Amino acid sequence: MVNGKGPTPPRRDWHAMSADDVSAELASRHLGLTTAEAAERLEVYGPNRLPETRGRSALVRFFSQFANVLIYVLLASAIVAAFLGELVDAAVILAVVIANAVIGFIQEGRAERALDAIRAMIMPGATVMRDGHRVTVDADTVVPGDIVLLEAGDRTPADLRLVKARNLRIEEAVLTGESVPVDKGVEAVDASAVLGDRRSMAYSGTLVVAGQGAGVVVATGVETELGAISTLLGTVETLTTPLVRLMDRFAKQLTAAILGVAVIGFAFAVLARGYSVADALMAMVGLVVAAIPEGLPAVMTITLAIGVQRMARRNAIVRRLPAVETLGAVSVICSDKTGTLTRNEMTVRSVVTADDRAEVTGVGYEPAGDFEVAGARIEIAEGTVLGDIALAAILCNDARLRSTDAGWLVEGDPMEGALISLAMKAGRGEDRERFHRVDEIPFDSRHRYMATLHTDQAGAAVVHIKGAPERLLAMCTRQRGRGGSEPIDRQRWHEEIHRLASEGQRVLGFGMKPAPAAAKDLAADHLESDVVFLGIVGMIDPPRADAQDAVRECLAAGIKVKMITGDHAATASAIGRQLGLLDHDRVVTGAQLEDLEPAALRDLAEHSAVFARTSPEHKLRIVEALQAGDAVVAMTGDGVNDAPALKRADVGVAMGRQGTEAAKEAAEMVLLDDNFASIVAAVREGRTVYDNIRKVIGWTLPTSIGEALVIIAAILAGLALPVTPVQILWINMITAVALGLTLAFEPTEPGTMTRPPRSPSAALLSPFLVWRVVLVSLLFVGGAFGMFFWALDRGLDLTTARTLVVNTLVVMEIFYLFSVRYLNMTSITLRGIVGTPAVLIGVAGVVVGQFLFTYAPFMQAIFGTRSIAMVDGLIVIGIGILLLVLLEIEKLLRRWFMRRLA
Repeated sequence: MVNGKGPTPPRRDWHAMSADDVSAELASRHLGLTTAEAAERLEVYGPNRLPETRGRSALVRFFSQFANVLIYVLLASAIVAAFLGELVDAAVILAVVIANAVIGFIQEGRAERALDAIRAMIMPGATVMRDGHRVTVDADTVVPGDIVLLEAGDRTPADLRLVKARNLRIEEAVLTGESVPVDKGVEAVDASAVLGDRRSMAYSGTLVVAGQGAGVVVATGVETELGAISTLLGTVETLTTPLVRLMDRFAKQLTAAILGVAVIGFAFAVLARGYSVADALMAMVGLVVAAIPEGLPAVMTITLAIGVQRMARRNAIVRRLPAVETLGAVSVICSDKTGTLTRNEMTVRSVVTADDRAEVTGVGYEPAGDFEVAGARIEIAEGTVLGDIALAAILCNDARLRSTDAGWLVEGDPMEGALISLAMKAGRGEDRERFHRVDEIPFDSRHRYMATLHTDQAGAAVVHIKGAPERLLAMCTRQRGRGGSEPIDRQRWHEEIHRLASEGQRVLGFGMKPAPAAAKDLAADHLESDVVFLGIVGMIDPPRADAQDAVRECLAAGIKVKMITGDHAATASAIGRQLGLLDHDRVVTGAQLEDLEPAALRDLAEHSAVFARTSPEHKLRIVEALQAGDAVVAMTGDGVNDAPALKRADVGVAMGRQGTEAAKEAAEMVLLDDNFASIVAAVREGRTVYDNIRKVIGWTLPTSIGEALVIIAAILAGLALPVTPVQILWINMITAVALGLTLAFEPTEPGTMTRPPRSPSAALLSPFLVWRVVLVSLLFVGGAFGMFFWALDRGLDLTTARTLVVNTLVVMEIFYLFSVRYLNMTSITLRGIVGTPAVLIGVAGVVVGQFLFTYAPFMQAIFGTRSIAMVDGLIVIGIGILLLVLLEIEKLLRRWFMRRLA
């Protein structure tokens, strides 16, 4: 049912049926439907548009940003602060929560527009036959059985079975990923043909680039191939990121542990130490405030935001914050070929004549490059065979090249644009002005060639022909050699054609035939004899210049790269070998994936690097199979056909320049320069973000746990608390913002891209980090109690002793910050001591804050502090220096021990 209006045409192998059979089944006529029939069918089948899906309201999307364990921790901290009467502190924490929600709302708000972007692929107008007349109607009123007329520049409004095709070429990259337009015809094809090989069909959303055609509508709206992708996209589940999963688990475990210790501590204080219920409750509040790292979620969010800014400078725009960190965990990058690993610009690579094999340098449409024979550069002289091929390339051609600020662009067929570039490299760029086109035979899929009749300024006439090399060979009995015309060597030419095709190059043949000076027209029967074969050219969409380096960097970082394309297997194999993805010819096609069991598919997906002739369903299955093997997958793409896989991947990466809006809206990240190398740079930044998050955790937990252990130890010993809950809240608030945040600005450490990706199932706290948390926490406890007892032994009052303890904890956190910046390297270097500007600003802010905390009367009244002597302050700094020295000694011993084990 469509919109409850009635049955839809069953999905059929329309491409395998004859045009007459399709027209008969759909009760269509070559003069089209009548207005009444079209209206009746519109009632039955419904409008030709994708079904509207009601998105979440802005209010719902905003409040959904709070549904996160990290936010719950912050809210709990705000409640604790309010319970203590610290309304200002509670307001600050709530402001952080709201700021985080606003960031998430802005970053993620556009995600639900993916289906809208696909809907926009259906153009608002269509040319159809109605009542025997050619009329333009709204695209959403097109119905099955309509006869749609197509011309160059039209966007196909529905799925059509072609009934007429004259020189019709359609660009289907948005559906198939194929890099060049497809020649269309009316002949039926095999029922098992994949989408890219269905020459008798024109699909909704594809672009007509040349020729004319007509087709009967066989599917509209959701029943089209575009609609199938929209339906598939709607069923794809978006995965949570590794960091979010880890933090959810970590926060739950930490919260459970804190509450468990608090309950036990409360019972022990009341029953064993004789605390009053009120005093015991306040002590437990202090314990909870100390143990919960309320600044951690905010600092992590800001760390991710800083990562977003850094990636933006590398042309990678992140649309969802958690994707920043997920990039650091990526173990597999599944990349589309066309426009991502390659330039999406056809380039002539080879020119073969009867005597020479010339290689052509340069990339894309830019007419800069040379001809080389046996590695030596040659000049192309007028009158030579190579010169005549270049002349034919520019004269037997309807495209145009123009230079723009964005580079060289082709107007017309991409392959003809590549031929113009070839001619300009050969110095024949001005020959269009010297020769006058008298007549032409346009390319047609029936005769498979294009021919043009030209006269030069002296009146001499010549016919230039280009087309399928096998067709031209059948028309020729002679070939052009160095000595002139000679008998054709068909066997040799077939071998050369096969060689270029096996290298993934698309092959065109060229021929010429003299014509009488008075010739005014050109007929096909004139070309059935006396045509001289000039040679063949091979062209390919070449890899980006820096894609090979980027692939090598990925492999060095332990990241597998897999190319998934809708293009032909030979083309995919050639690009795969050039990129270093293949050292053999094993290319997996979409047909091979069709009936594989999940286990077999996982094995094939894991051990294969190049996939060709794939459909959107194939791409999605490959991504899901890799994820089933615990891989963290980044998927790149630019077409509508990539959108489902982009949405399913852990990180979807869309192309910004040539990508469709559907791909961009389904992705977490958009590359402004469409460059695969930018993905690698983003992965490096993602690893840096994760390293910095680990540093933040490695700095935050020991300080929080150390503070909690001070409370626990005091309760166990029946002592007065060395610090009050409100003082702990001050420590956590000022140091988390001023110190913890500085770690978000740490630069990338050496060797970041030479280590393998981390396992997505790995614990957030590694064994080393656990050891560091335990060690530093105990050192904090020792420093706090050492200062507390020393102060009391000197006869200082409890308030002054607590002031010294607070300053001691803050100073220890400052010096620990310098140590944690390099977990595996020594920090006592000029770079380590000086730190980054962010570190210096943070330390300065804490120092100012502590002076106010200690000496400002209003702060003394709020936090219960006293002024301390200068000598005591120097002793506090000495404890911080001692902590740094002890931790550096631990680093040396640990490195020595690891070397001994190795």
